[in-house]
Amino acid sequence: MLGVGVGTMALVVVMSVFNGMEELNRQLFRSFDPDLKITPATGKRLVISVDMLAKLKATEGIKYVTQTIEDNALARYGDRQAVVKLKGADDTFEQRHQLDTAMIEGQLMLSQEGEPKAVVGSNVQQTLGISTNDMFTPLELWYPRTDTKTLNLTNPEAFNQQVIRVGGVYMLELRFDDYIIVPLDFAAQLLGYQSQLSALEVQLQPDANPEAIKSKIGAMLGEKFVVRTRDEQNADLLRAIRLEKLFVTVTLGLIILVAAVNIFFSLSMLVIEKKKDLQMLFAMGATATLVKRIFLFEGAIVAFTGAILGLFLGVGVCWLQQTYGLISMGVSNAVVDAYPVKMEAQDFLVTALLVITVTVAVSYLPADKAAK
Repeated sequence: MLGVGVGTMALVVVMSVFNGMEELNRQLFRSFDPDLKITPATGKRLVISVDMLAKLKATEGIKYVTQTIEDNALARYGDRQAVVKLKGADDTFEQRHQLDTAMIEGQLMLSQEGEPKAVVGSNVQQTLGISTNDMFTPLELWYPRTDTKTLNLTNPEAFNQQVIRVGGVYMLELRFDDYIIVPLDFAAQLLGYQSQLSALEVQLQPDANPEAIKSKIGAMLGEKFVVRTRDEQNADLLRAIRLEKLFVTVTLGLIILVAAVNIFFSLSMLVIEKKKDLQMLFAMGATATLVKRIFLFEGAIVAFTGAILGLFLGVGVCWLQQTYGLISMGVSNAVVDAYPVKMEAQDFLVTALLVITVTVAVSYLPADKAAK
């Protein structure tokens, strides 16, 4: 019973931790990625008419439509330089308030009194040594000019160059902290996008259905555009988490199978030990079906008791982790201090069914041997 219980507890705890990791990533996505993202079906740039943009903004359930430009650029600050992800966004980006809680220095603003401002990720700040209090050192951004046939890396004339002041620093997670966010016009001028865009980011009303609005936008824009939900924008990462959860579940299921094999041998030894008692039962009129039921019932007692014990222990461990954060991540500057945990009813149901099915199944052979 204890063997089955410990295996069940481990399975519940590990599945809950993976659920917590998936939910944590979704929270990070909500802090940076839009509810829906519209990109061109082919190529990196899109052109959308003013009328179509106005039609999108007027669609029921849509709160903001943000025009964005995104590309890699070279950033220089003082004597340091690094390749960064440059993102230009219009005024609605600030109104979305997604990064408000992630700001660690300065403010989330892309312009101040007509002067463009940059908001940088913490990784960019550390790499370049940026100080928001240093008003004398500007942030330089370089991008290869698109109107030249050949690119001479040693010739400054081959690059578009602009300077901007840093107004704030945010910190989310490594994959999001490589960005420098600037005003849309600033990015368009630097990157040579003119009237072109990289994407349209759509933020929905709180009660809106993303799938329904995705279908509506897709029908409105046609096949030249691709509309993706937030989960679809991060499909690779979520798929990796689910695959890892599946493989770990299978591995722990094999451990439970080992505990179930112990039940098989225990019941087999019990059949040998109780051979004379079985003869007595048959002499008293017991049928083979009754004897088989006795041993199946004993296997079921072990299965159900172990499963219930493991489920209670698993819930207890998960509750303690959620409440007190007993097991820390062990990493400095982590997004959360302790391993995230999220309990889901379907995981408990799957675990209980798996444990009970395996343990009762291995009880059948000893029971059948006893009946014979």
